[in-house]
Amino acid sequence: MKTLSQTGMLRWLVWRDLTLAWRRRSDVSGTLFFFVIVITLFPLSVSPDTRLLRSIAPGVVWVAALLASLFALGRLFAEDYADGTLEQMLLTSQPIYLIVLGKVLAQWLMCAIPLVLMAPLLGVQFGLSRYSPFVLAASLMLGTPIVLLVGSIGAALTLGLRASSTLTSLLVMPLYIPTLVFGAGAVQAVIEGDSPDPNFRLLAATLICAIVFAPWAAAAALRVSLE
Repeated sequence: MKTLSQTGMLRWLVWRDLTLAWRRRSDVSGTLFFFVIVITLFPLSVSPDTRLLRSIAPGVVWVAALLASLFALGRLFAEDYADGTLEQMLLTSQPIYLIVLGKVLAQWLMCAIPLVLMAPLLGVQFGLSRYSPFVLAASLMLGTPIVLLVGSIGAALTLGLRASSTLTSLLVMPLYIPTLVFGAGAVQAVIEGDSPDPNFRLLAATLICAIVFAPWAAAAALRVSLE
């Protein structure tokens, strides 16, 4: 039997997880609906003052995206662990960090990309104008992979435990603070007439660090959880 190359293995993992997600579209749509409902209801609970809504928009959208992404973490390894598929994957000759990276990439494509596309439209109800909605989408494009990469470590550590989703959230939530600050700060800078470039650079640097280190840490956590 021909052994898959690392690139071929990565493509197969992404395609497999996307196919399975398409068959369970309710899971993916639930994440998107949560994101939309939170952002839509929030302006109704505060003052209709445009300045106030515009000032809180970056934080509201980013917190909603962060919480919605946490829902996706519960499905990252749990289903494959339950049916034994994950253990079989780890027995292959492919490095474990590649399996983690493939599953995170698939999760980002099916859960985070819809959030990124919806964010500019939802931001309009907060009075965001000019370039602010596009900066919001760009910050989420850079920030959501960080959320999933860092979250994969917590998901791997709590694999097979009771209330694993709650434990994962408690473990990784403090690590999301820099990403939340930089992401919301980029949009806030545009609203105030400043440049978002410093925040984007910090987000990009955080993303590079997460891509380099998070899959290795999650792979080590998977080994511990499956022993």
